[in-house]
Amino acid sequence: MQSVMNLKIKYRESFRPFAPIVLRESASDWFQIAPQHESPYMLIVADVLEERQVPLTVEQQRVMAESSDLCERVNVPRSAVPAVTHVDYSARLQTVDSIRNPRLHRLLSNFLQRTGCPILVNTSFNVRGEPIVCTPEDAFRCFMSTEMDVLVLEDCVVLKAENESTVSGAERQRHLAKFELD
Repeated sequence: MQSVMNLKIKYRESFRPFAPIVLRESASDWFQIAPQHESPYMLIVADVLEERQVPLTVEQQRVMAESSDLCERVNVPRSAVPAVTHVDYSARLQTVDSIRNPRLHRLLSNFLQRTGCPILVNTSFNVRGEPIVCTPEDAFRCFMSTEMDVLVLEDCVVLKAENESTVSGAERQRHLAKFELD
């Protein structure tokens, strides 16, 4: 998931990490954070709990210990939530509660009910090198320039399949060319 999102949505190096957004009341069930602590502004880095880590094979242990290829190391599954687990088992948390963000809290709660996991991937809404989107127009332009399938803006759901004729391939390439890899 991490590599796919980096390459098809963010258009950046595949090893770059994402952050978890997690229900506040569930954070200590997944990460080394005290139940009374919160991180609504992504100011806390915490390790994934050992019981949520995936045991590594001998070969995976060798790769993690010896490989200088960060892409190879990133592709070793390290936890039950690999897209947000850095190679050192840490994660930069954003916790969500029902007071500050009731809509996102409901989304995460519904995701938990369906999957057993209270965590989604959290990243800024922009392509590598591009400013973060500020308007619905920015959001639509970024959405149409990436390989995202669905865009949700408040109560509006935009499906890529229904809007593909809106932006030509040449327009998409011109937009993405403005934001080269660093």
